[in-house]
Amino acid sequence: MNYQALFAAAGDRTVRVGLVGAGDFGASLLAKTRDMANIEIRVVCDTNESQMNRAIVASGVDPKSVKCVTDMALAEDVPFDVLVEATGNPVAATANALQAIERGQHVVMVSKEAAILVGPVLAHLARGKGLVYSEVEGDQPSLLIGLVSWARTLGLDVHAAGKSSEYDFVLEDGDTLNWRGQRFPDCGLQELWSADSQSWPSLTENRNSRVTELGVPTRTVPDYCEMGVVANATGLLPDLATFHAPVLRPVELADALQLQSDGGLLTGAGRIDVFNCLRRPDEASFAGGVFVIVSCEDQETWELLREKGHVVAANGKTAMLYNPQHLLGMEAPITILSAALLGLPTGALGAKPRVDLVARTSKSFKAGDVLTITDAHHHEVAGLQPELIPSIALDDHQPCPYYLAVGQILREDVVSGTLLTCAMLDLDKSSTLYALRCQQDAHFET
Repeated sequence: MNYQALFAAAGDRTVRVGLVGAGDFGASLLAKTRDMANIEIRVVCDTNESQMNRAIVASGVDPKSVKCVTDMALAEDVPFDVLVEATGNPVAATANALQAIERGQHVVMVSKEAAILVGPVLAHLARGKGLVYSEVEGDQPSLLIGLVSWARTLGLDVHAAGKSSEYDFVLEDGDTLNWRGQRFPDCGLQELWSADSQSWPSLTENRNSRVTELGVPTRTVPDYCEMGVVANATGLLPDLATFHAPVLRPVELADALQLQSDGGLLTGAGRIDVFNCLRRPDEASFAGGVFVIVSCEDQETWELLREKGHVVAANGKTAMLYNPQHLLGMEAPITILSAALLGLPTGALGAKPRVDLVARTSKSFKAGDVLTITDAHHHEVAGLQPELIPSIALDDHQPCPYYLAVGQILREDVVSGTLLTCAMLDLDKSSTLYALRCQQDAHFET
């Protein structure tokens, strides 16, 4: 795709942008757009004023060209075309998106925490006003939605799809596992480097068990959140509510993510999952990239592609095609330009609430306990494990969506292994977020 040709018809038009959230994503977007003549950041908003100022200075953007505020209500006098929502806070993100739609502004949603909960209805509301709501290029949901749509456009049968987890599992000399700078000597992965005579279910179970024994997680809330957004956009569904989340080398994906009847992990086709990238220090990282597993129906063509280095399963039934990058705000301008100049999202065209991210307790809680986030980066609460289940309308006796549950007070004792329901939590049913989710349930009749 020639992107310069795609946007050439816009001529000299400059797209004006309001950015909410000056964290890692927002800061990288600021830096990238500094030298882009056709995008101008007009407003930057962040409740952390010092973080916002650091991002502005680091980006090299002229501070006089940007209005910096701690609340978007203070920027009502600044006209712009596209809101980029990057707070990561589902309550704030929902309010900001609704406000932008009411103002006639397109919405580029970086905050997947809001997208998994109310993304389909926000997109519906935007379309009703002739606006675009889109997941953002540079983050995995839009990248994977794009890769799936590319494969389907070419008539390829998408057997499975997914992404690599955020941090690689690097096997160093001495059978030492390096994960986020932590080193675990004699980890036991060297003897599990290749499948040899083991089946894929057996190999992945052994690898994941070894890693878990070391105290290294193979599952994080953001992975479930992002893949839930993709599931709602594409119709690909989890094989397990907890994901398989296997520890795999990239060259193994086409073999491992096949049907169980073909020796793989999956119980059915059209699945979505996350893998933990196992590699050696001198091997390229998957870098949080995305992939599709496609059926190899033309054996001659796929054998030719295998010879050229493509990852084709040993049995010749599937192949892995991938986009090994995750560039944060550096790619976001593609979505901004697509929304403002073409009137098209780079993410979903017609997302539906197919799955919900929910929480199961991995420890017991007492009535009155607050489900406080203990890992801010991953939005995780100690004692809660994420799951993706079929979407269900809000009801006291049904599982509570994860981002409605987080931060709330438990109304009763809850034992380990319990799927949290709405009745167990002191939810604010008068909140905008709760009301919008109810609106989504009614519109899509989930």
